[in-house]
Amino acid sequence: MNIRGRDLIQGLPRQVTVTSTDVSKAIEESINMIIGGIREVLELTPPELAADIIDRGIILTGGGALLRGLPELVTSQTEIETIVADAPMECVVLGTGKTLETLDKFRESGTVLSATRRGGRRR
Repeated sequence: MNIRGRDLIQGLPRQVTVTSTDVSKAIEESINMIIGGIREVLELTPPELAADIIDRGIILTGGGALLRGLPELVTSQTEIETIVADAPMECVVLGTGKTLETLDKFRESGTVLSATRRGGRRR
């Protein structure tokens, strides 16, 4: 694939050819961090929930879920079947919509919903 843009070193327009191998190398560290995060969550998951995850599998959502080979990689690293959600790009907005539709139930149950930034600090 040919990519056009500005060379940040020379400041001039430039076109380069990028292969899938180049992209794989560029995102390898990020993918390893995702896999590490999944493994860490699984290690901290209570046994009764872990059993459900093993039975039902892992469902990837968001744009990253569309990376070719990611479900297979997660499956091989966790030994838990991993699939991509239907319409993975829409999962967050659909979930947010469902939450907003039932916001009164959250208030009634005493569940506190608050916006946080990285590091867990309130905005």
